[in-house]
Amino acid sequence: MTYTEVPGIRVPIRMWTDPATVEGQALQQLRNISSLPWLHGLAVMPDVHLGKGATVGSVIAMKGAVCPAAVGVDIGCGMSAVKTSLTAEDLPDDLSRLRSKIEQAIPVGRGLHTDPVDPTKLHGLRTAGWDDFWHRFDGVAGEVKWRRERAMQQMGTLGGGNHHIELCVDDKKSVWLTLHSGSRGIGKELAEYHMGVARSLPHNQGLIDRDLAVFISETPQMAAYRQDLFWAQEYALHNRSIMMALFKDVVRRELPKAKVTFEDEISCHHNYVAEERYDGQDLLVTRKGAIRARTGDYGIIPGSMATGSYIVRGLGNEASFNSASHGAGRKMSRSAAKKRFSTEDLVEQTKGVECRKDSGVVDEIPGAYKSIEKVMAQQTDLVEPIAHLMQVVCVKG
Repeated sequence: MTYTEVPGIRVPIRMWTDPATVEGQALQQLRNISSLPWLHGLAVMPDVHLGKGATVGSVIAMKGAVCPAAVGVDIGCGMSAVKTSLTAEDLPDDLSRLRSKIEQAIPVGRGLHTDPVDPTKLHGLRTAGWDDFWHRFDGVAGEVKWRRERAMQQMGTLGGGNHHIELCVDDKKSVWLTLHSGSRGIGKELAEYHMGVARSLPHNQGLIDRDLAVFISETPQMAAYRQDLFWAQEYALHNRSIMMALFKDVVRRELPKAKVTFEDEISCHHNYVAEERYDGQDLLVTRKGAIRARTGDYGIIPGSMATGSYIVRGLGNEASFNSASHGAGRKMSRSAAKKRFSTEDLVEQTKGVECRKDSGVVDEIPGAYKSIEKVMAQQTDLVEPIAHLMQVVCVKG
C-alpha cells in the first residue's frame, strides 16, 4: 500500500496503516509530535502503538534537534540474524536440550555474566576497536560512568520483555539463528539521565508533552547526549554480536556431525538516531520501533514468539525516510494481555515451538500482537521479503 496522509499540527503525518485502526492515545501522541517546531517530517509504520512520549512505530525527522524520549530507554535495540548451512532434517526431534544450552550460554532476564565475556575467545568475532570502545565509556554522563563493571557483565546478555533468541526454519527448510536485544541496563540509565536533563531546559517548558523535550544542536547538552547516544548504540551492536557468537558456539557443540557453517550476519537497530539527508537538508532521523530500509538494506521484521519473522530488503522509499516497521507491534498492553490470556492459552498458541510456557511470559503471547502478515501487506512499497522464518526454538527472558 501507499501511505495515507492525515493532518498534523505543523506537518502532515504519513501513515502506512489505516488511521481508523490506530488507538486514540497513540493518535494523540502523533499529533503531539507533529507540533514540535523542529520537526521536518513524521512517518508512521503499520506496527504503530502507544509508547512513552513518542509512539512506537514512528520515524521522526528533525532539523537541528533530537528527542531522547523518542529514541526510548533501550537505545540501539534491534535484531540480528544469520543463515546457517543446516536444514530442518539436521535438527533433533527433541529441541529442549538445545534451548537449555542456549539459556546456559546466554544469561536472560536480569542475568549477567559473572566474568565479562572476552571477545578474543569467541570463534570468528571481530574485535577491532574493542579497547577504544571501552575507553570512551570513561566520558559518559553523570553517575552512569560508575556502572562500568555491570555494563561489562551485561555485555552478551538478552534481557527480558520482548527480547528473544530463536532458532528458525525458513520456507526452504534452511535453519536461521535470530535474536533481539539492545543496550541493556547501561542504555536505560543513559537514556533516563538525558531525558531528565532535556525536561529541565528552558526551551522545552511550553511543550504539549514534556516527554517530548529535545536537545538543540550546538549546545553542550546536545553534544553530551550525542556522545552517549552513539556509544550506547555501539554497545547494542556489540551485545548482539557477542550473543550471536555464543549462540553459534552452542549450535556447533550440540550438532557436531553437521559441521555447520554460517553466512554473514544481518543486524539492524530499530530504536536509534541517524544523521541523514532528505529534501536537500541534513536531518537527525529517530526511528522508534522502525528499521532503516534504504534500497538494498537488509533487515529483520519479527512477529511474536510463535508467528515467525521476515528477512527483508529495503526499497528506498524516501516518503517514509527510508524506513519500515520493526515487527508486528503490540495490539494490547502487557497488563491487558495478562488479564485476557492464561497459561493454557499460551500453550495452545505456541504449539510446535520449544519455549517457555509459564505465567512469566503470558504477556508475550502471540495473541497480544498484531498480525505480522497484515503488517507486511501494509508496507509493500517499503520492503520486499526475501525469506520467511518460523521459529522452532524461542528463548525468552
